[in-house]
Amino acid sequence: MTIAFRDLFGSGINASVQVLFLPGTILILASLFTFVLHGMSGRDYGRALKASGTTMIAAAPALLLAVPMVQVFLNSASDSYASMPIVLAQGVSSVVGDAWPMFAPLIGAMGAFVAGSNTVSNMMFSLFQFSTAEQIGLGAAGAGTVVALQAIGGAAGNMICVHNVVAASATVGLTDREGAIIRQTLIPMAYYVVQGGLIGFALLTGNPMWWVAAAIWAGAVLFFMSRNRGPRPDTVAN
Repeated sequence: MTIAFRDLFGSGINASVQVLFLPGTILILASLFTFVLHGMSGRDYGRALKASGTTMIAAAPALLLAVPMVQVFLNSASDSYASMPIVLAQGVSSVVGDAWPMFAPLIGAMGAFVAGSNTVSNMMFSLFQFSTAEQIGLGAAGAGTVVALQAIGGAAGNMICVHNVVAASATVGLTDREGAIIRQTLIPMAYYVVQGGLIGFALLTGNPMWWVAAAIWAGAVLFFMSRNRGPRPDTVAN
């Protein structure tokens, strides 16, 4: 069952929702099966619904504001100008030049941070990544490696995506601690992105010094983690 929205506000943008494929639909069906199979009383099921509703209401404002703004950001292209994510990526590529492979994962991470999806990040930036790689003389094979770095960055960016963090925080009872969670996950995301760029550069250039740099970076991060274990999760303050 698909609910479709055509030409939203005259913008030419279409959207659709497949209700039976939504994660929420599956969870609701699972709760109903649980109610029947375990012979729960109506009072117990009502308490469960109340607890779930309280959690959902706490997370809803951030999600209701963040998700539409993401769509505005992604669909900001016009007849004269590219969309905002593409303009940002083009700005970075014009500055870094031949060092682009080091920054390709960062662009992927930015796309996933904004869109909340590695898939959407790849849809936005893969062609741009491929074209930029060819422009700096990497050829088709090298451009394929750069697109792979884009996907690596997209996976890293999911760690700090706002609406992913909000939803996850509400699920585990850490509502209002999203800022602290994002600050802490920035560290592994930064390691992930930089390490991907170093390994990608090593593969593209064949220079063993880049492998050495990747090993040094990994060692430095492991040393930092061993020296800074951080507070227990239940003591994190926003």
